Amino acid sequence: MKAPNVLDRLDPFHGGKKERERCLSTGRLAPFLLPCLCLTTILSLFLYFPNPFEAVSKREIQQKGAPIVKPPEGNAILNCNLYEGRWIQYRRDFNYKNSSCIPEARNCFLHGRTDRDFLNWRWKPYACNLPKFDPRIFLDMVRGNKMAFIGDSVSMNQVESLVCLLSKEEVPKFVYKDSAEQNRIWHFPEHDFILMNLWSRFLVAAEQRMINGSLSAAYNLQIDKVDEDWTANLQTIDYVVISNGLWFFRQIYLYKGDTVVGCVDCEEPNVTKVSPSGAIQMALRTALVYINGCKECRGIVTVVRTFSPTHFEHGSWDTGGICNRTKPSDERQIIWVGEPWNIRKIQVEETERMGKEGKEQGKSFVAMDVTKAMLMRPDGHPGDYWGNLRNKDFRDCLHWCLPGPIDTWNEFLMAILEIETGLVS
Repeated sequence: MKAPNVLDRLDPFHGGKKERERCLSTGRLAPFLLPCLCLTTILSLFLYFPNPFEAVSKREIQQKGAPIVKPPEGNAILNCNLYEGRWIQYRRDFNYKNSSCIPEARNCFLHGRTDRDFLNWRWKPYACNLPKFDPRIFLDMVRGNKMAFIGDSVSMNQVESLVCLLSKEEVPKFVYKDSAEQNRIWHFPEHDFILMNLWSRFLVAAEQRMINGSLSAAYNLQIDKVDEDWTANLQTIDYVVISNGLWFFRQIYLYKGDTVVGCVDCEEPNVTKVSPSGAIQMALRTALVYINGCKECRGIVTVVRTFSPTHFEHGSWDTGGICNRTKPSDERQIIWVGEPWNIRKIQVEETERMGKEGKEQGKSFVAMDVTKAMLMRPDGHPGDYWGNLRNKDFRDCLHWCLPGPIDTWNEFLMAILEIETGLVS
C-alpha cells in the first residue's frame, strides 16, 4: 500500500491540494518540499488559530466588513438615566440559540428549577426605554475589536450571558481556556471580534496569607500595585468591562510596599480598620489609574460595572442562607443603605473622577450601574438549582441563572456602546 503523502494531512486545514501542486510544479521536489511544507503549516496555524492579542489599528477596523447597522430611531437613551427605573412584566424571548453555551452551574432549569415567571420581567428606565439586546447591532459595533471582562466569577457570569446572546447571530469559536477555566477567549470570525474573560479577584496584586505554614482564607493585597495577569496585553484591547467586590468580604491585609496600611475584618492593634467598601475603593482606583496611565492604550473604553448584590435570607452563604423567591422585589421593599449601596456609590464616583481625567488622555470611563436593578431581583439566583454535589447545604445566591436578569446587563452594555460609538445622538 502506498504511504500517504505528508502534504495530504494539511488539506483539511488549508487547501493542501493547491499548495502541493505549486510545490511539485517546480520539478525540484527535494529542495523545496521542506520550505513549502513549513510555510503551509505556519499559514495554516495562523488562519486556524488567530492571535487574540494582535493589535488592530482603528483604520484597519474601519476598512473591515460591512458598515455598522444603526439602532432603531427614538431610543432617546443619550440623556436618559438608564439605571433609575423599575421591573415591569414583559413576556420575553429568552431562548438562547444553543443551550450548550450555558455553564452547567448557571443552567438552573437543568438542575430542576420549574418556575419560569422570573424570566418575564424587563427593566424599564423611568425616562426612556432600554433598547432590547440585538446581537447583530452589537457585533457590528465591535467588529475588528477586542473586548475584555476583568473581574471575578460574577464578571464571568456576564461574559457567559453575552456569549449566549451573541450566539444567536454568530456562534463563536472557543479558542482558549486555562486549566482552571478562569481565563477564556472566544473568537467571532465573521466579525473579527475577540471576547476575553481575564480573571482577577481583587484587580490588584494579591496572595493568600500564610498562618503557621499553611494557607489561610485571608489575603495580603498590594493595594498600590495592579494584578499583572490582566495588564499584560491591555494595549491591544479596545473595550474593558471591569468590576470588583465580593472577594473583599473576608480578612484582608492591605499593603503599600512592605507596610501594612489597613486591614478588613481584623482586630489587630495598631492596624487601621478598613471597611470592604474602603478596600474596594483603593483597589479600583489603582486599576483605573493604571488604565488611564497606559500610554499605548489611547482610545480604550473602560466600563466599570457596579456591585452585584447577593440575596441570602435566613443565614449567610455558609450558615444555611437561602434565596427561593420567584418574582422581583418592589422598590419599597429595598433597604437603600449598607455596604452594597456604599460600594456602588464609591464605584460610580471613582469612575466619574477618572472619566474627567481620562478625556485628556483620549480615554473614556463609564459606569454601568446595575446595583439598584439587581437589588430588586432576589428571584434571579440559582439557589438550590446549580448542581452542587459537594455541599448540599450551600445555595448559590450570588451568581445569576442563565437565561435570567443578568442578560439585562448586556442590554446596558449595548446602550453604552451605542453612545460611545456615536450611533445615538
